[in-house]
Amino acid sequence: MDDSVLVIAFAALTGPLPKVGVVVVAGLAAAALLVRAPRPRAAAMLGALILAPVLLLSDIWTSPQLRLVHRHPLVAAVGAAVLVAVLLVVAAIIRRRPWLVAVLAVLALPFRVPIESGPTTSNLLVPLYFVVAAGVLAGIYGVWRGPAARAPDRPGGDPAAGVAAGARGGDLIVWVDRLLALYIVLYALQGTYARAFDGRDLALQNMVFFYVPFALLYALLRGIDWTPRLIRDCLRVTVALALLFSLIGFFEYATKTIILNPKLVVANDLHTYFTVNSVFFDPDIFGRYLALVMVLAAVTLIYERPQREQVAVTIALAILWACLVLTLSRSSLGALLVGLAVLAALRWKPSRALVLAVVVVGLGALAIVASPKTFGLNQGLNGASSGRGGLVSGGLSLFGDRPVWGYGSGSFVPEYVAHHRHGASSLAASHTIPITIAAEQGLIGLLAYAAFVLAAIAALVRGARGDPARSAVAAAFVALVFHTMLYADFLEDPTTWVLLGVGVALAAAWQRRPAGTGTAGSYSGVV
Repeated sequence: MDDSVLVIAFAALTGPLPKVGVVVVAGLAAAALLVRAPRPRAAAMLGALILAPVLLLSDIWTSPQLRLVHRHPLVAAVGAAVLVAVLLVVAAIIRRRPWLVAVLAVLALPFRVPIESGPTTSNLLVPLYFVVAAGVLAGIYGVWRGPAARAPDRPGGDPAAGVAAGARGGDLIVWVDRLLALYIVLYALQGTYARAFDGRDLALQNMVFFYVPFALLYALLRGIDWTPRLIRDCLRVTVALALLFSLIGFFEYATKTIILNPKLVVANDLHTYFTVNSVFFDPDIFGRYLALVMVLAAVTLIYERPQREQVAVTIALAILWACLVLTLSRSSLGALLVGLAVLAALRWKPSRALVLAVVVVGLGALAIVASPKTFGLNQGLNGASSGRGGLVSGGLSLFGDRPVWGYGSGSFVPEYVAHHRHGASSLAASHTIPITIAAEQGLIGLLAYAAFVLAAIAALVRGARGDPARSAVAAAFVALVFHTMLYADFLEDPTTWVLLGVGVALAAAWQRRPAGTGTAGSYSGVV
């Protein structure tokens, strides 16, 4: 064994204060998932909500984008005060209309704002962060002051329930929360010995941008009373957004104009084909969004619903499919097939779904054999995957160097660049989640990740047969997990947490239902 163990121990014990803060905020997020006592849990959520932006400021305090704060602190303070005031107003509205936290979260889910973070520009989910903060504050107020009177026409539960409810439900649900909390804490601990990249602490940024706010979002959604009306409203908002984004995609294709991502503009100029990304920075992320929405909407076609509704859904699916093709995202097409297969298996006999899947795969194989150039396979595996084959082999090499503890959370890019000097840094970001975790966190993180994913899938699938809402969420989650095998972004994607939060809430409701009420329970026909 080399001296890296001593280096890791030294970094963990004597690292800079922000690294300690990352571990603390991860512990607060874990407590928000596990602690059952309402007030301590609310305090943990509030602490995480406050500490996360403080850690971010400590990481980018000397960066150029904070020049205004340094030069005009009074203006910055006034701006912060106005933001807090607006946040409190929205929290008060959510407190009176609890269902809004779910609808607003679904509405804000796709929108990203480009913001400089250190030397680079990151596309951050600022609207979603705002919704999470408002929902947490509304819930905390409810815990301390007691539940508000609930109007009879409200389609959702009290946001205080998401703050007050700790790990509960069946064994699988409890283990989902425990394993998720474990992985968050492990990620923070293993970030203490990770190499920085361009002066950035990537583990810190991933924690404050993704893991902490999304863990709070998951806690809020898990505590909501997901009535049939609320589920329908959220699905309608989601489909409407997907159709809007598809229209933008069609406009991009017709005018050969890209709204975001200058790199995609260059890539389109260099190739004979044209890829669209709508309001998403990356075509594969746009494709993932469309594929998941299609899986959620497709459940309407395989259950008894009014013919007019099924015709409308069929038209919507055709539009979304056409735009999905324009993204040229093969990983998203594969995720769509996986999601539809799971949906069919939960509706009918799994053997029928398996036969259908074999037929589809066979037809796809014949198409590839007939025209491999169309699918880019004449360039070899690495060329067809846009260089991702090299990333996989490079990631496996990093894992082989440190198979137990890895190079540290968030370290894939700097370590890949350091070990492959001939490669461009733009091709250094891993696109396969298990490979990323193996290289960064070794077997320690990989086992925790695998256990969490298996527990989550088991919790969502168990008892979902015959229940359209639960089947749709479970199928979409499995499709997303498949997509992360080809294009990363698992816990960094808020869609993961939303699907998991809704799915766990529905699974808990199913476990609490009286015996003999049927498999669909009170959620049959919700779409």
